[in-house]
Amino acid sequence: MLTRIRNADLFAPEPLGIGQLLLGGGKILHAGSDIADVPGSLLDEDFDAEGAAVVPGFIDAHVHLTGGGGEDGFSTQAPPVPLSQFTVFGVTSVVGLLGTDDETRSTASLVARTRALREEGLSAWCWTGGYHVPPTTLTGTVRSDIVNIDCVIGLGELAISDHRSSQPTFDELARLASEAHLAGLLARKAGVVHLHLGDGERGLEMVRRLLRETELPPRVFHPTHTNRRKELFEEACEISRRGVTIDVTAFPVEEGEDAWSAADAWSLFHEQGGDPLRLTVSSDGGGCLPVFNDQGQMTKMDFATSKGLVETLQELMQRGHALAEILPSMTSNVAGLLRLPGKGRISAGCDADLSILDSNGGVSHVMANGRWMVQDGTPVVQGTFE
Repeated sequence: MLTRIRNADLFAPEPLGIGQLLLGGGKILHAGSDIADVPGSLLDEDFDAEGAAVVPGFIDAHVHLTGGGGEDGFSTQAPPVPLSQFTVFGVTSVVGLLGTDDETRSTASLVARTRALREEGLSAWCWTGGYHVPPTTLTGTVRSDIVNIDCVIGLGELAISDHRSSQPTFDELARLASEAHLAGLLARKAGVVHLHLGDGERGLEMVRRLLRETELPPRVFHPTHTNRRKELFEEACEISRRGVTIDVTAFPVEEGEDAWSAADAWSLFHEQGGDPLRLTVSSDGGGCLPVFNDQGQMTKMDFATSKGLVETLQELMQRGHALAEILPSMTSNVAGLLRLPGKGRISAGCDADLSILDSNGGVSHVMANGRWMVQDGTPVVQGTFE
């Protein structure tokens, strides 16, 4: 059976104008202003979008699916993120990872959680490894994990310039990046190294050396949290001009803090003439957002969710930025870098992953793989234990 969505203000993410979508088998069969008459007997649903914006489902490429945290003892480990905490914020695809704690949390449990979300209706992948070197893996090597485990697409979040990292050497990073890159070629996957950036003064020095002293292409490196320090973000903008896609995190920023909000960073990047294809936004959902003193002790923490993506989009819309300019950093740019076929776009043949937005950029309806997950802002499909 087919679903038709009509009177939709379509964003592919580029604006297509008012049109219709015909969906079937979890796919977009047609997207555009004209559509042939479909016999009512073939339509399972005829949905009137009433002129609302219909956009690709968001892709959150930095999520602690099994829960993050743990930097101040076992009681500070964050719990796993349930299905509806993605869909209610318009997220239809996620990439999970391990963070600081890759000791009591494992790649095996991350792969299992990734597959569980797939069973519940979300599109999900994950990174192998975590903060540390040697990386925690399931099969013994980064290359083998990426090649042989269907949902593993790269290495991450490998920590640099952070007191919680393994203080990896240049040679260690070069070798791991080459493993990820080669594995991506062999398996037709992203083969990307998703790099966690800490507050350390060395910033992106190691990445600049890798670009200068190895043959690895810039697309292999995807540094995240680049907006956590203003000077770090300037470094990130510089390496983006050399072909690296940088990621900003939609975390809360207090007044006077030496950091940029995701909306501020997005605006600065574009004002400086950055390549719009070289910027992504993620949430750090499921992470605990710790704050440390100068002795490396945690003084407070917060909890991140994918809501940060919606809040960033709304903030940018309020500043007067066009929706079509904002969307790629949360949709098509992510899908392109991570080689996620059928994701991040509204086009015939793509997966039917859709978010319907209200006039303020809030999420009202969400469809994942052709199935309604959220209607009128309320989850209609929940995870197994929600």
